[in-house]
Amino acid sequence: MAVRARRFDGPRLSATMHRAAATGPLHIQLWTCYFDPEPTGIAPVCTVWADGLRALGHFVEVIAAHPHYPEPRWGRRLLPYRESLHGIPLTRLPIWIGRDTPRQRIRQELTFASAQLAAAPWLRRPDVLVAVSPSFPALLPAVLNTRFRNIPWILWLHDILPDGAQSTGLVNGSTVLRLSRELERAAYRAADRIVVLSDAFTQNLVSKGVERDKIRLIDNPATRTPRRARTPETDPTRILSMGNIGLSQGLASLVRAFDRSPELGEDVRLVITGHGVAAKDARAEIVTPRVQMLGLVDDERLEHELTRAMLGLVSQRYEGDEFNIPSKLMNFMAYGLPVVAAVNPASEVARIVERAGAGWVIDSSRPDEFPAKLIEVMRDRAGIEYRSAASRTFAQRNFTQERFVKRFDRLLREVAALGDRVC
Repeated sequence: MAVRARRFDGPRLSATMHRAAATGPLHIQLWTCYFDPEPTGIAPVCTVWADGLRALGHFVEVIAAHPHYPEPRWGRRLLPYRESLHGIPLTRLPIWIGRDTPRQRIRQELTFASAQLAAAPWLRRPDVLVAVSPSFPALLPAVLNTRFRNIPWILWLHDILPDGAQSTGLVNGSTVLRLSRELERAAYRAADRIVVLSDAFTQNLVSKGVERDKIRLIDNPATRTPRRARTPETDPTRILSMGNIGLSQGLASLVRAFDRSPELGEDVRLVITGHGVAAKDARAEIVTPRVQMLGLVDDERLEHELTRAMLGLVSQRYEGDEFNIPSKLMNFMAYGLPVVAAVNPASEVARIVERAGAGWVIDSSRPDEFPAKLIEVMRDRAGIEYRSAASRTFAQRNFTQERFVKRFDRLLREVAALGDRVC
């Protein structure tokens, strides 16, 4: 039987705890490896989270790595420093940047965890701490800090690691994997609540012995707000892929199938924005002008591409359990972009697209079927219009920033009240 997370709509506290939690602003500390100005992945979601909670009156403090993802475009610093972004105090910690090999990636994660561990004693004690994973090794400083200082805390899972690292080949050694599993179990036990992004995440955690009542499902929001009406191009028809280009996206095989298809003709373009460790693999598959890789683009260019595209492409390929949800899906739907999802048909992405009536799903293990599906889709203009409206409607009901922040606010007040148990 499928195990579903309790979709969190409000705290369930005793009357005394409810009164304590419901009044006054909280001091909230966010520990995350990624934050503004990083343009893709977890950073925009964390930035929306911090801005929204600050707007509700909370004092939000962020502990983050030096900006480095998907590439270190903002310079490098060897020492911690402080700054203010959006009126939010931000402590930046040094990190040894490297993602080209598994060894470099592990080194990067460990240096950030070490910096957090060294900084923890000097940080103020918040009412509640939120630790974001990934970075996965950084959960160790979070566990130790919250335990020794008696801080109630929330583990916010964007990826389920080490499952993802094992699936993508980042972690293969038995010793590293065993230590990772031990840290994973320790973090799940120690956290007061765990926020997940899908029912598949919940099933994964429950199968590992996590109490179901500890888990809360809060959907990620669309991090972008459309600034102008869409005017899709039909000559050529533009299909947009954006954001992180990682190993789990499997984008290279889709580019190969698309660019080598004689049936597609010259009246269609696949436009790819973003960057990541697998970008060079995708670029190596390009042999015609039908595929355009723009790299990282500024906000205005991305807005331009979102309003010109006819379809949005979400790709995800992995073996084993589902371990992440691409945030580009929420943004495509907020713009009313119908989605072609090249994913595992049993994944959360497929369930969202099908439940919303927002697009079409193809099996990512069969990339050669991608061009044929596009031809079918592009011939059905009425179907595109229908799915465009359905996509936007579903996003307005489920992926707004206001809804996301309010759900987190209620959960934060519940968890902050738990600090009264010992205090």
